[in-house]
Amino acid sequence: MITIEYTTDLNSKTYHDALNIRKEVFIKEQNVDEKIEIDGEDNCTHATLYKDNQAAGTARYFPTNDNGIHVQRVAVLKEYRHQGIASKLLNNLIKRVKDSGYTYVILGAQDHAQDFYTQLGFEVVGEQYREAGILHHDMKLTL
Repeated sequence: MITIEYTTDLNSKTYHDALNIRKEVFIKEQNVDEKIEIDGEDNCTHATLYKDNQAAGTARYFPTNDNGIHVQRVAVLKEYRHQGIASKLLNNLIKRVKDSGYTYVILGAQDHAQDFYTQLGFEVVGEQYREAGILHHDMKLTL
């Protein structure tokens, strides 16, 4: 069974589950500095996807100043990859923000993940850049 929880409460189980996933994926697997990875937490809504009551994937987002949503820190634990977890999470998040009246979603996609985001309807916008030592492109989905 899949459930998705959203929170802005940094003391919640949902947030701590999200943070644990991010630490595993970004800090341990991708060697991102913890100071870069854990920032701006209190300005975001944090989403955690649970599969059979186990935290499996996460993302966070915050509103832009022009009626969009900026998504960050999309991550799925290694043992849950290639099971549609990220797609389920992002499709749910996109529906949620669209229903709230936002007009677009933007994110910084690691270059190796561009095909995944393209399948969800995102398009590359802007030039390539390096963040935390990893090549990225911004990608946008108009709602």
